[in-house]
Amino acid sequence: MAQTDASVGPVTLKLGTARTGVWLSSAPATLTREPSLVPPVPTRPSPIRVAVADDSFLMRDAVTQVLERHGSVEIVASCPDGDSLLAAVERERPHVVVTDVRMPPSGDDEGIRIAQHLRERKPEIGVVVLSQYAEPRYGAALLAHGGEGRAYLLKDRVSDGGELHFAVEIVARGGSMVDPAILRLLLATEQQRPVSPLLDLTTREREVLAAMASGKSNAAIADDLVLTKRAVEKHVGAIFHKLGLPDEEQVSRRVAAVLVFLADGRE
Repeated sequence: MAQTDASVGPVTLKLGTARTGVWLSSAPATLTREPSLVPPVPTRPSPIRVAVADDSFLMRDAVTQVLERHGSVEIVASCPDGDSLLAAVERERPHVVVTDVRMPPSGDDEGIRIAQHLRERKPEIGVVVLSQYAEPRYGAALLAHGGEGRAYLLKDRVSDGGELHFAVEIVARGGSMVDPAILRLLLATEQQRPVSPLLDLTTREREVLAAMASGKSNAAIADDLVLTKRAVEKHVGAIFHKLGLPDEEQVSRRVAAVLVFLADGRE
């Protein structure tokens, strides 16, 4: 089976099919489709206690009705905003939170903030984030610190009760699931990400360039890194060559190299 590595920002994904969605884990970086529908994760609780949050009453009611069709789910709270959701989490101790990505009090990425807060404070609680539109930045933020117990679906999935219930079961078991429409955008965004020229530098060359960026001379760099001045000069020359800087006056190339270093967000 062919395999492809894939990363989304700092997240490496291992993907497998799950009905119309895609489950994933933060295991080592192989992109692979597997025949099983459910990842090998612990047995889910029964019934699954779920807290629902959305600033739209109609949406909360729809999610509640869809999930309550399954006897394995118990809705323990219905909340209009992030603050009341966090209070309900403390009070009701749900196994899973199903939340809109945008709702008060922040009005923008409240669902992502809730997921990040729960990862720090109550990592055992699964989170399903629902979004009106396929927005890869939210998906990347949700998965930034690992995909365990997290799902990101479009609200269209609510009409498919089986799909939403499946996502709840997956995160209750500690697994993850991403809507395929969002996943395609995440992977497309990563493919368009420019390759940093700094990736061609050796570890020592990066150290030398970092020292250059701090304003140190070759002599000072040699002292700090316990190198000869000649060795530093060779590293500097290699840096200029690998960064594709033209053979101009030494100071200009030095400034250009430092600008590349400072402009690259990966360092």
